[in-house]
Amino acid sequence: MPTSPSRSTDGITAALHRAGVAETDDSPLARSLYASDASLYRIPPSAVVFPRHTDEIAAVLSVCREHGVPVTMRGAGTSIAGNAVGPGVVVDTSRHLDHVLEVDVDARTALVEPGVVQARLQQAVAPHGLRFGPDPSTHNRATLGGMLGNNACGSRALGYGRTSDNVLGLDILAGTGERLRLGDVPGTTARSPLLEKLTETVHADLAVIRTELGRFPRQVSGYSLEHLLPERGFDVPRALVGSEGTLGLTLAARVQLVRDEPARLLVALGYPTMAEAADAVPALLPHAPVACEGIDARIVRTVADRRGTAAVPELPRGDGWLLVELAGPDTAALTAAAGRLIKDAGALDSRVITDSRHAAALWRIREDGAGLAARTPDGEPAHAGWEDAAVPPERLGAYLREFEALLSEHRLTGLPYGHFGDGCVHVRIDFPLGAPGGTGALRDFLFAAGETVARHGGSLSGEHGDGRARGELLPLMYSAEATDLFARVKGVFDPDDLLNPGVIVRPEPVDASVRAADARPLRRTELPTLALAHRHDRGDLSMAVHRCTGVGKCRADTTAAGGVMCPSYLATREEKDSTRGRARVLQDVVSGRLGPDGWRSQALHEALDLCLSCKGCSSDCPTGTDMAAYKAEALHQRYRRRLRPRSHYALGRLPTWTRLVTRLPVLTRVANRVLRSTGLRPLLRWSAGVDARRPLPSFAPTSFRRWFARRPDGRPRRHGDVVLFTDTFTDAFSPEVGQAAVAVLEDAGYRVTVTARPVCCGLTWISTGQLDGAAKRIRATVQALLPHVRAGALVVGLEPSCTGVLRSDATELLEGADASAAAEVADATRTLAELLAGTPGWVPPDLSGDTYVAQPHCHHHAVMGWDTDLALLTRAGADVTRLGGCCGLAGNFGVERGHHDVSVAVAEHRLLPAVREAAQDTGILADGFSCRTQLSTLADRSGEHLAQLLARRLPPAALARRLPPAAEHPDRGALRERTPRAE
Repeated sequence: MPTSPSRSTDGITAALHRAGVAETDDSPLARSLYASDASLYRIPPSAVVFPRHTDEIAAVLSVCREHGVPVTMRGAGTSIAGNAVGPGVVVDTSRHLDHVLEVDVDARTALVEPGVVQARLQQAVAPHGLRFGPDPSTHNRATLGGMLGNNACGSRALGYGRTSDNVLGLDILAGTGERLRLGDVPGTTARSPLLEKLTETVHADLAVIRTELGRFPRQVSGYSLEHLLPERGFDVPRALVGSEGTLGLTLAARVQLVRDEPARLLVALGYPTMAEAADAVPALLPHAPVACEGIDARIVRTVADRRGTAAVPELPRGDGWLLVELAGPDTAALTAAAGRLIKDAGALDSRVITDSRHAAALWRIREDGAGLAARTPDGEPAHAGWEDAAVPPERLGAYLREFEALLSEHRLTGLPYGHFGDGCVHVRIDFPLGAPGGTGALRDFLFAAGETVARHGGSLSGEHGDGRARGELLPLMYSAEATDLFARVKGVFDPDDLLNPGVIVRPEPVDASVRAADARPLRRTELPTLALAHRHDRGDLSMAVHRCTGVGKCRADTTAAGGVMCPSYLATREEKDSTRGRARVLQDVVSGRLGPDGWRSQALHEALDLCLSCKGCSSDCPTGTDMAAYKAEALHQRYRRRLRPRSHYALGRLPTWTRLVTRLPVLTRVANRVLRSTGLRPLLRWSAGVDARRPLPSFAPTSFRRWFARRPDGRPRRHGDVVLFTDTFTDAFSPEVGQAAVAVLEDAGYRVTVTARPVCCGLTWISTGQLDGAAKRIRATVQALLPHVRAGALVVGLEPSCTGVLRSDATELLEGADASAAAEVADATRTLAELLAGTPGWVPPDLSGDTYVAQPHCHHHAVMGWDTDLALLTRAGADVTRLGGCCGLAGNFGVERGHHDVSVAVAEHRLLPAVREAAQDTGILADGFSCRTQLSTLADRSGEHLAQLLARRLPPAALARRLPPAAEHPDRGALRERTPRAE
């Protein structure tokens, strides 16, 4: 039976407020955001609570007990089994209860709150040479509370154990309301009627516990009652780990820390198949690896298809691989150990990897597995549900062969990978959930797979927990006596069944409340006004927004490693401002859950408002979620043939107004006087929807196109023609960038041309959702560029966002022959660095001794990639610090009213601190006009384009040949100086 509160939830929010729980949200937006985790399931809560201290959790439980309303604890919401969704009150501990309360270096322990992210704990203890052992693939966003809930393990459980092996004490609230301080936590509970009753319950079934539980390390399904055996010291804290919030609410935990070995080494072993790789695992375990992970050619090909072959590091020969990590005091000893391991591995080929970047690239494939596997090679959505089975390692090869046969029997496909050293296999499967009978197919397969894993002596779950995905399957691996014991233990801790009901005991059906079952196609057949082609999703917007599986990488801070996603979440730390949160709301819109016209709902508006359209998620999200495209489509649907915000008319159509102003020099001068007028500027800002704190940029006295038309023809070409794509920002605001690019390109041996008429990529129309207008402009631009391309010319873009439109968005906006033409232009479009790097005989200037801080534009990072630029600068001898994250201006976003504070907060995350710390002689490299504008406004430092950097290093004679006399070229000095401030 579906779980429902035993009493009405009406008035629960008011009751929570009266009890002193300040942050409670029962809005449609909150209920949409928290209805899903990373699992198949969708269960809208009655309300969401964000406790500021543990007393508020106690107040929540008290109110919910009084009203008979369920309580579900939640951390990062990365549960793949449905452990973190529930119909009553969801308690999100990640916003405020995220402190490391104490670190005892001598005892090697830490006391933490439940909302602490695992990576944050690692950062706190790393200076002491310590670490917390378990490290799930979601370590950079998973919370300790969540790890305690499902007994998380991760890749290095072979070396450091499961979460339960590293817990020394828990401070919890039982469902009875009793507070239990268990083990090594302050104020340990001396005597408890609950614990006495638990002792009686366990002692009545010792034989069942001894024979059925704790048979191998990854037996996570059910309750881990083996820790309560007398011979194990009746260890209640460890028994509670993995109970998925069904027995108690965690307030704090004492965890054990370990010394982090100073040296690590990765051994890659290749085998003909994944099953044969699994067969080899038992022979490797005596070598005491810290980790032993399995991947195969299918997931490697997926990485290459989605991220390019450069994203796949070199691997040994084979179609199945084991990644074996050794750790120890020194590299020499590890190298010798690796040799012994390889000798026993029976591998087709092997490779010892000592380069940290090579190893990190391999681990990145493994860590992103859940997202990468979310689409099959044929493009079908692949789902969780049977993603966490484990068998004893000696049974792994046989299990994998039988499992692959089972997939074929059910006409399903998946991409297996996992913790092979522990016998744990992860996989996502293309269950036809949206088709008639799809949930029935899911149910049939899960029961068949459960029987298979039971035959191999395995566990339904190896680290994710049972949740709603596997609770109903527990009788397949446990006797009736064991499942009855689970129910009696649940009754001791939670007699009213209020804590995460429907999980483990009295479980929900595995095919109930499946989110994707309600997802119906949304193509132009169903929605004629659909503007984008959504080609990677078969023209289906519903399929596109359901790319997000909820793994939550958008909640992680990956900017230190060059990542961009998700700048708004990093600024606000609110779920609605994450890529996942936005995707969840969009999923509810396309499924009709937010009303008949969800496009105009307040929930969708709030979710999308702070999206910077940076496109970082399109490359950083392992599922390929492209929120910038979805936001553009959503704005198109919301405002099509309706009155729009003022900024859409002013900033969204900026190229039109700019072209009018720059048509004649006298108009440009008049416009600049108006922009500088202290009396008129407030009116201009208001009418354009611009924040009052933002300066208004001035137009260049001479546009780039006007300058280009007056210059003499360049020297005869050596390498052919290039068409310099003259975007609005380069033409009207930063012509010095275009001038520098001409100098560099001609010096490299190219003849530079521009289109006969001004062109526009339509970017500002795209970002404001004016997609009909964007299509009109990009169609004209493609037609203007196409003759040049077909004549053999390459197109060089200078403004990264505009170049990105030519490379990707243009084909999404156009159809038929126009789309084919756009694809031709896309194939011929290059960044400046890409063109120069591929130019025969071109040698970069000597930049030895030069230091730069580089802020790659988000679209550059996401669409073209910035590695070519970095390689060029490195080849030139420059010392480059590459920043991750977004500048925060992001085109019109940071200029619009209501966005200024978030825009600044985004800039403060990486860019502004790095620039402040940079020496005055350190160059600031920023190809994006937005990035340079943000710098000049907030940091009083000027950034320069790569073209300007290279042009400054041209020989003076070469520079003079390519530029007209200074009298005819008022902006020439910009080639020698940094970019001037915007105002």
